[in-house]
Amino acid sequence: MTDTTKNTLLFAVVFGLIIGSGFIQGWNNAMFILNMGLISAVMALGVNLQWGFAGLFNVGVMGFVALGGLAAVLVGMPATPGAFSAGGTGVVLALLLGAATVIGAVMAYTRLPAGRGRSLAVTAILIFGFFVFRGFLDPSVELIEDINPASTGYLGGINPGSEETYRDNGLIMLLAWPVGGLFAAGAAWLIGKVALGLRSDYLAIATLGIAEIIIAVLKNEDWLTRGVKNVVGIPRPVPYETDLQASAAFVERAASLGFDPVEGSTLWVKLLYAVLFALVLGLIFWLSQRALNSPWGRMLRAIRDNEVAAEAMGKDVTARHLQVFILGSAVCGIAGAMMTTLDSQLTPGTYQPLRFTFLIWVMVIVGGSGSNLGAILGGFLIWFLWVQVEPMGLFLMDLVTSGMAEDNWLRAHLIESAAQMRLMTMGIIMIVVLRFSPRGLIPEK
Repeated sequence: MTDTTKNTLLFAVVFGLIIGSGFIQGWNNAMFILNMGLISAVMALGVNLQWGFAGLFNVGVMGFVALGGLAAVLVGMPATPGAFSAGGTGVVLALLLGAATVIGAVMAYTRLPAGRGRSLAVTAILIFGFFVFRGFLDPSVELIEDINPASTGYLGGINPGSEETYRDNGLIMLLAWPVGGLFAAGAAWLIGKVALGLRSDYLAIATLGIAEIIIAVLKNEDWLTRGVKNVVGIPRPVPYETDLQASAAFVERAASLGFDPVEGSTLWVKLLYAVLFALVLGLIFWLSQRALNSPWGRMLRAIRDNEVAAEAMGKDVTARHLQVFILGSAVCGIAGAMMTTLDSQLTPGTYQPLRFTFLIWVMVIVGGSGSNLGAILGGFLIWFLWVQVEPMGLFLMDLVTSGMAEDNWLRAHLIESAAQMRLMTMGIIMIVVLRFSPRGLIPEK
């Protein structure tokens, strides 16, 4: 069997499973799996750029995805009336003073001679700058968060619409996706300048810690993201279901296809999202393939396979690592903005390493590290299983315990434990794939 035939069959099986779920569980569920599979495939491509191309062990994917979600809020939501005039200037000034403090400390460290004097100077700059920074930030933040805290209490975004009309400017969310990539790329540059000189295991610890810091900021800085109160009602680049249901032409068209207006409008919205996400995935895949087969991509793989030999041949290993770290993180940021757009809300409390780091790594490993097609296949397959294992486990436990009494403690325990089968299933899949296809389902050539 040729590679092309094998790859085609693998994708046919995965999409066949998604279509089968549509017949059994409903097409709304199938479209949800498809859309989240497309977003997961984009995330997997970003991780594959870093690990598959360059061997960078980044376990801070969650942080870059969350920055993409932040971009969706800052671009898509309208400015809170009176928030910037109340405390926005103070926040901007505080941030500038914080940046100036860091720059001053770095300049003092690089320009002063080594010794106790340099250490004291750097420490004094940081301590003084911190108190000045907090002195401007804290009162400004309080003023912003006091403005209608029940529904806003934050600065808002740049959407030109008012609180009543901003949803009419939904196409602005297409701008939020590349902005999410820029946010993640900027954070990756800062992280890379500090952490890329570390050994791979220390790099993993550093990226995980920084991702947790990003999530902590999103949860606690209410003036920026409303924290755990969440931002809801983010506009969307596709029509609203209620608008479609109010359209006589759409209702007639849906009826001719055998759908009632509610189901038809929901499916149409999800289909439009799928088209947009597929276009983004196709573009990123095409660019990734071009990069993989370019001299730059071959150089990255040479560095991945033997850093010492590549450096001896004159390659700037650290600079190339920084490049690919930024690019991969930017792709994850784009996916994060897409996901927040699909959800129409930013919920910082839902960003968990299990979902947004571990699961993405499973997609890359199972699909095939270093293979862009493998990353896409892994994105769809693992997300499908992540969603479906729980109902499948519940069905299996119902079947196994069908002969037991309703109040039997073992029956109750097994049924309650069905939701945890997804974790066991992910582990079993990884073990099986690594045993029989160590390089993934679609290995790198």
